[in-house]
Amino acid sequence: MTDHTPSPGTSQPGTLVLRTAGTCHLDMPHLVEVFGEQRQRFVAVLRGFGPDDWAAPTRCADWSAHDVVRHLCDATAFATAAGADDRTLDMTAGFDPRITPREYLAASVGESPAATLGRLVTTTSELLACARGRLAGGSRFDVYLPYGPMDWTVLILHLFWDSWIHERDVLLARGTEHPASDRPARAPPCRTSPSSSTPRSSRFPPERPANQSTNPHATEDTQLEPAAHACHLPAAPEGEQRA
Repeated sequence: MTDHTPSPGTSQPGTLVLRTAGTCHLDMPHLVEVFGEQRQRFVAVLRGFGPDDWAAPTRCADWSAHDVVRHLCDATAFATAAGADDRTLDMTAGFDPRITPREYLAASVGESPAATLGRLVTTTSELLACARGRLAGGSRFDVYLPYGPMDWTVLILHLFWDSWIHERDVLLARGTEHPASDRPARAPPCRTSPSSSTPRSSRFPPERPANQSTNPHATEDTQLEPAAHACHLPAAPEGEQRA
């Protein structure tokens, strides 16, 4: 892997930094918890959706709210199953962020909104349990993302970003206020983000106007329950015990 990380002190705050080596520089246990809270909040809102809400357009021009949530289910299940050197999202292996996510949706055509919501809860619980297990065991391995091989923790960061963006794609298109927790903004500074070229701060991308297409590539009474999951955990190096 080629490390393009600038030398310390050579980049000004707020400049874009290309980084393709190493783990995500966020506090990963904190990120996993914030991710879970974001999903709980979104699930709580989705539980109140009726048929018209699920069929409503979103900021993703070709996708309804139901389509966006089905996409989140697909992406979440993939992140749990992805193991070392997985090339599912490798553009050199055929992945196209403009096309491939739409193709994945073919597998769930005809799924009811209730089934989709149940799948979102289940896949989210599986992913959170998987991520916590990997962190506890000190797992280190790369997966191929559209911008090259990255540590699996960067995939989790990308999925959180994708989830946060798509939550707003669904809800802001409804023309209603959607307050969000400020916990992500208090996360430690980050030098690695979903796009590889990132600000040093952990601020999220600027808002897009309603109805502008985005690239498809919590309340206390809504809890994501732990679930059984098929999580890839690489074998520990010889002589080491997995936590």
